[in-house]
Amino acid sequence: MTQQIAATSKDSLFKIIFARFWALWGIISFIITFLIIFIPSMLAYLMDEVKGQYYFIAVSRLWMNIWLPLIGCPLTIKGREYFKRGENYIVTFNHNTLLDVPLSAPYVPGANKTIAKASFAKVPLFGWFYSKGSVLVNRNDDSSRVKSYEAMKTVLSQGLHMCIYPEGTRNRTAEPLKPFYDGAFKLAAETGKSIIPCVIVGTKKAMPVNKFFYLLPTKLEMYFLPPIPSPDTSIKQLKEKVFDTMKEVYVLKNRR
Repeated sequence: MTQQIAATSKDSLFKIIFARFWALWGIISFIITFLIIFIPSMLAYLMDEVKGQYYFIAVSRLWMNIWLPLIGCPLTIKGREYFKRGENYIVTFNHNTLLDVPLSAPYVPGANKTIAKASFAKVPLFGWFYSKGSVLVNRNDDSSRVKSYEAMKTVLSQGLHMCIYPEGTRNRTAEPLKPFYDGAFKLAAETGKSIIPCVIVGTKKAMPVNKFFYLLPTKLEMYFLPPIPSPDTSIKQLKEKVFDTMKEVYVLKNRR
């Protein structure tokens, strides 16, 4: 029994050490690949808003197609067929770790923007890239929230998808999902746009939110689910339906 405990402790220590070194490799490879695509991505600012966003997302997807294999996190995507040509949607993602952010929007079929923290826009160089792909919001500023909400409606009116994390922040609880905020569902009700839920699986294992500077090679999965229409549905009912749908799929996929 003592030998088994010692072996387990040794395995755990090795895993921790490896995860720390792999996190360092993750940061180094992230920065190097970002610098390679940075100038090409900035050409999006020279195009009109819609064409520029299509181009920007294409460059972002190319970046992630390079970086994710480099860190041993290959991505499988299911359900892209639910995006119908000529339609745009509000796409809701679950949010477990920072790793959700760079892989979500690039793999949404079509041009899109993501609601995102304004503070990250202040990071040198990366802030310009980040701002191009985002509707920025300072959640502690009422006027910023109002402005960002109107900006999201503009994004949808331009025919772009709007990506939202309805949990608001990373899920640090033991529950599959945190309770959802109303924003995404109010937006759907006011614009008449359908919601396509997307469940991200694997990022919580790759980058546990309660472990600092930690990354493990992990197979990642994204599941786009059938559109949920918003007309003739209350905000509360819509929120509950999306929540229950995403929770069911998340629990099912994590049992394997």
